[in-house]
Amino acid sequence: MTTLTKKLSQQLKNNMNEPLIKDENLATWFTGLDLQDDVYRLRDAFVANKLGYGDQILVCLPNSAVFPVINQAAWNLGIIVHPISPTTPIAELRADWQERHYAGILLAPTLATALSGAPFMATQLQLHTVAELPFLVDREQTAGRVVASTRLPQEDDLALILNTSGTTGKPKRVGLTHAMLVSAAENDVRSNHMTADDVAMITMPMFHINAQVMSTLSTRLAGGKILVTPKFSASKFWQQVKDNGVTWVSVVPTIITFLLLNDNANRVYQENAADIHLRYVRSSSFALPEDKLRAFQDNFNTLVIEGYGMTEAASQCTINPFDAPKIGSAGKAFGTDLKILVDGVLSDEPNVLGEIVVKGDHVITQYMDPNPDSFKHGWFLTGDLGYLDEDGYLFVKGRSKEIISRGGEKVAPAAVENVLNELDFIEQLSVIGMPDELYGEEVTAVVISTTPGLDEAAQRQAIFDYAQDHLAKYESPTRVEFVREFPRNMTGKVLRPQLREQLLTAGVTR
Repeated sequence: MTTLTKKLSQQLKNNMNEPLIKDENLATWFTGLDLQDDVYRLRDAFVANKLGYGDQILVCLPNSAVFPVINQAAWNLGIIVHPISPTTPIAELRADWQERHYAGILLAPTLATALSGAPFMATQLQLHTVAELPFLVDREQTAGRVVASTRLPQEDDLALILNTSGTTGKPKRVGLTHAMLVSAAENDVRSNHMTADDVAMITMPMFHINAQVMSTLSTRLAGGKILVTPKFSASKFWQQVKDNGVTWVSVVPTIITFLLLNDNANRVYQENAADIHLRYVRSSSFALPEDKLRAFQDNFNTLVIEGYGMTEAASQCTINPFDAPKIGSAGKAFGTDLKILVDGVLSDEPNVLGEIVVKGDHVITQYMDPNPDSFKHGWFLTGDLGYLDEDGYLFVKGRSKEIISRGGEKVAPAAVENVLNELDFIEQLSVIGMPDELYGEEVTAVVISTTPGLDEAAQRQAIFDYAQDHLAKYESPTRVEFVREFPRNMTGKVLRPQLREQLLTAGVTR
C-alpha cells in the first residue's frame, strides 16, 4: 500500500460507525463501514473482471458520493482513474476510449446503454453510495489475461488523470501520482486549517482538481466529513450549509456573485444566520473583484480566502494566510517553489511582472502527452502572468495568451476588470482584445448588466468616463458590448477565445 491508500483506509477504520460522506441527492449519510463495504465490493468487481495494476478506467458520472469510493478501490489495486464530464457526448466518449484504450468505464445508465455492445462486457454494480452503477469492461484488453495483476502500487505510480480546463486551447491530460496527491492534500489541510471537526461541501464538478483534491481528498486526510451536492444552487446553498453543519466550502468567484445577487439566498441566510457556522469559503480559479469580496464578507459574516492553484499542481500553490490576507492577492506560496520568469530569467524580486512558474513534490514535470514548451529546467511554466509584492504575496494578472496588444502597449485584462467592476451596474465583466486595423487590438469590455437591455448607451458612456479617470489611456476600453451570458468552462472561467469568436460571428458594432 502507498501512503495515500493507507491513510484513506485508516480514515474509514477510525470512523466505522460515524457518518462521513453525505450524498445530497440521496439525502443519506454514509458511515465508514458503508464506504469500506463499497470499496471492497468495487475492488472485487475490478479483480473479477481481470483489472489490476497499471490499467486505466474512465469515469463519466455526475457528482455523487461514489467518487471517493471509486478512487480508493482503484488506487488500492494500482488502477488509474480518469474522471471526465458527465455531459460528454457518446461520440466523444467512444473516440476517447478508442484512442486511450481504457480497460473499463464506469458511467451513468443512459450513457452505458448508448455505449454498450462489442467489445464491451457490461456489469451492473449495486453499492451503498449508488443504487445502479454500470461497469463496462473492454473484453479485447482482458481476453488474454488469466487473472488481474496483483502487483502493488508504489508512491510514484499514477493514480489520477485529469483534463485541464482548456481556457485557451485543447485540454491537456495531467497524470498525478499517489505521492503527488497525498503531498498536495496535506498542504491543503495545513494551510486551510482543516480538522476532524470540519464539514466540507462540494459544489464544484467532481471530475476537476478542485473537488477531487481540495475538497474531497484533503478533507478525508483531515478526518472531516463531506457533503456532496449535485451542483451549485444559489437558492439552496445556505439551507444546505445550515442543515449539514458545513464549516467551509471551495468556490469560484462566479458562485460568490450569484449568492450576492440571489434574493432567495439572501433571505434564507438572514432567516438562519444564527445557525450557520461557515468558517470560510475558499475562492480560486480567477480573481474575485474587491467589492464583491468585501460585500460577501459583510453580508454573510464569512471569511473569503483566495488562493491560486491548477490541475498540474494537484491543487493549490498559494493561499492567503488566514490571519493576514491581502485582498486582491492569491496569497503566499505554500509547499511550493514559486518564481516569476522574466525574459528567460527567474526572479523573486518585488513588483516584477512576468510568467508565474512553479515546482514542488506535487507539481508535474511532464504532461501525459508531449508538451515540452511547458517546462524549463524542472519548472512548470503556468502561462499565467503575475508579480510578487514586497511581502511575497502573489498577484495574478491574467493569462499570457490573453494579454491584449494595443499599439505596442500590453494590457492585462484582469487589471482592467478589477477597476471597472467597481461600477454598480456591472454584474459580470470580461475584457478581451478585438481586431483593430490601426492598433492591432482594441480593448473591449464585454458586460453582463444588472439591468439587461436598459440604458446601455448611458452605461457604455459611464464605463468610458470611469476608465478615463481610473485607468491609463492605453488600458481604457474603446469598445463596450453587452451580452446576456458568457461562454464558460465547468469551473466558471470565461472562455475568452470563444467570447471573442462569438462577437466576431455576431458582427457586433460599437
